[in-house]
Order: sequence, then C-alpha cells, then structure tokens
Amino acid sequence: MPHGRRPVVDWSMPKSRGRRKATSNRPVRRSPLPPRRSDLLLRDARQLTGLADPLMAETWASGWLGQAWVAAELGEREAEHRLCVEVTGRACTTPSPYGLAAIAALARVAPATDITMLAETIDILTKTQPLPPWHTAMSADTAWTATSAWRAADVWDSEQVLLIDYDGPHPHTLMAQVLKSGGLMIDKIAILEPGAAAQWNRLREADEVPMPISEAPVAEVLADLADALRTTDITWPRNDDEDFVGNRALAWSRCRDHLPDWSEREGLPEAERDHLVQQFATINSLDDEVSRSLAELFLDYGEGYIVSGPLAWSPTEVMLLLTDWLPRKAILDAAQRAALPGVLRQWLAFALDRRGLDPRWITPVVDAVDAHLREFRQAFDDQGSWGPAKEIAAALTERGIDLTDRQAVDDAIRGLNAERLARRLLP
Repeated sequence: MPHGRRPVVDWSMPKSRGRRKATSNRPVRRSPLPPRRSDLLLRDARQLTGLADPLMAETWASGWLGQAWVAAELGEREAEHRLCVEVTGRACTTPSPYGLAAIAALARVAPATDITMLAETIDILTKTQPLPPWHTAMSADTAWTATSAWRAADVWDSEQVLLIDYDGPHPHTLMAQVLKSGGLMIDKIAILEPGAAAQWNRLREADEVPMPISEAPVAEVLADLADALRTTDITWPRNDDEDFVGNRALAWSRCRDHLPDWSEREGLPEAERDHLVQQFATINSLDDEVSRSLAELFLDYGEGYIVSGPLAWSPTEVMLLLTDWLPRKAILDAAQRAALPGVLRQWLAFALDRRGLDPRWITPVVDAVDAHLREFRQAFDDQGSWGPAKEIAAALTERGIDLTDRQAVDDAIRGLNAERLARRLLP
C-alpha cells in the first residue's frame, strides 16, 4: 500500500445471503367475518321466551324466513331450508330456552319440507328445556281456524284484495293485495284486526276507484292466495316490499294445502274471435283491413297477458301495451301506426262496454292512450327495445318476405342464419 494512504472501509450492511427479512411481531388484523343469519336469529330469539301470543311468534319467524328468501340469489330455492338447518344445528349444539323457542316458532310457518325436522328437534330439546308460554297457548299441531273469507276487486278487475278471518288465541284477519296487470303478483300482505271486511266500504274514499267486496268460500279464497303466492315467488326481481317479505311465510303456512294445479290459459275459439272483431268493426263503422288487423293485435295481447280476460282492460294494461308489448313484439306499417291511437280508443270503449262497465270508469282507460302515446313512439322506434322475434320479423319484412307465407318465412330464416354464421366465421 502506498505510503500516506489509509484503506477505505465499507461500513454498509452486508447484503443478504438467503437470510429471511425481519418481520414485525404485531399480529395482522383481519376484518371479522359478518355473523351468519342463523346467529342473528338466535340472538333475536331471546324475546320469544316471554311471549304469550302465538301470532306474534309466527310473525317473528315469518320475518326471518322472509329475509332469507328475499336475499337469495336468482335461482336459489332453498334459502329458507338452509336457515332452518343452520338454526336447528346451533340449537342442538348449544341447547337453550331461546333456541327451543326459535325452533318452535319456525315450525309454525316454515316450508313443508322442514316441518318434520323441526318437530323432531322440538321433541329432543323439550327433554331439557321449557317451551315458551305462547306454545302452551297454542300447541304446534294446532292450526288457526279460518271462519270466513272475502274478495274485493276494482271495477276493471285489475286489482284484488283477499281477506280471511281467523279465530283462535288471537283473532285476526289475513289480508293480501293482488295485482293482475302484467301478470298475477301479490304486492302486500298484512295482519289486520278481526272484522276488517265489515269495515271495508267505510274505509274506502268516495273518489277512489270502486272495489266492491263480497263473501266467498274460504277454500276458494285460500286457493287464490296460494296461486298468487306461487307466481310472485317465481317473479324476478323479487318483491321486496317490507309487508310482503315479513308475512310471506305466514301466508304460505295458511294456504299451502289449498295450492291449485297450474291452470292452462285457453285462447278464444276462432269463431268467437272473428265474431268480436266483426262486431267491433260494425259498431264503429271500421270495415277496413288496417282496423281489423289492429283489433286482432289487441286481442292477441288480451289473450296472452290480461289475467282477467282479453276484454278486461285497465289504465295499467293500456300503459303496458303501448310502452312495453308493442315496442318489443309488434311490427306496424305506416298505415297501422297512423290508425293505432284512434282504433285503440274505440277498442277499449267497445271491450269495456261489453263487460258492462259504467262509462265513468271507461273514460280513464281510454284517456290512458293519450297519456302514453309519446312514450310509445319513442320506444317503438328504439331498436334496442325490440325482442328477438321482432328483430327477425323486421329483417324479413325489409327483404319483402310475406310473413303469412310459412314456407317463405322458413326459407328466409334459414338464409338469415347462414349469413350470421358466415359473418362470425370471417376474420
């Protein structure tokens, strides 16, 4: 080393040779998992142990089952069953009076497939745990007694209210509001004070659409309720109305045994259709092809979509025809589009007159045409709202295909399919 020069020393940390880096001793914080619905249910079940009213216990259980149902994904059909299984497992693992009370309450309103499992669980738990007071007031195998039933329907038969009176430890009335426009669906379910049917007319406002009420056989009204519940259950998105969700399971427990078979919608016989169209054309002096074709179109909608019959038009049905069905389904030429508003007004007046409606209640239905014409025109010209069948029919019409010629339509569709396949194969 040359004289006068000192060595240079590197005081930096030596590079790691495979040693692990130092880590903090502090534990990693993870977000806690949200509690399961069954855990929340069992916590909430503590309130059941002091209840003496079986109806309150049933509405409590119905609310929890409703929350499981409404939160389920599309296609999920066993959300309520899974909840019952989870609660049963927890209640058996850690027996408690409130766990038994929860099982007993669920057994009153749960789906039929879970009743046996819940009943067997009650038999096991009652060996070490006391049943709640409300269960003593009404044993698990005792049903409420339906003493009378009523139907109220608006003048267009587009909305119906079902009322069933029940006797027992807590007399009450089960009410369901059923909407028919656009398909059968329950809007609300509620538990009312007994005798609601007797107060019905007094509670209606003078300017409201009339909904006369009439008594009906209990079994028939329960069958109506079950039928409407079934179609509501399979409608997406699910009805998330709070009153419906909370009382849905309870309503099912009352009417499940009366569920009717699926009914098949039968179209009008061809002779009756022809007679209606001819009568309409004669009364309104519309003996032209355009008016007749539109009348046939209105009959098609009525037969396929109006629950109460092809002539049972209401303001809501007019709105659905103009803003949804015609834009998605129908192809109209220039003459049909120009004639549509006037012919539709005349058809509505004709149809509702045949049903015997007071002119006072025909007017709002006819007025609905003008209320929705602008939206109809916008939607009808928006190809994004067309259904697949209408898109194909429009393409065939542009090519000059006669849509009444079955062979020509079949040949043209095969040609369209070949063209679409070729376009997908092209780079």
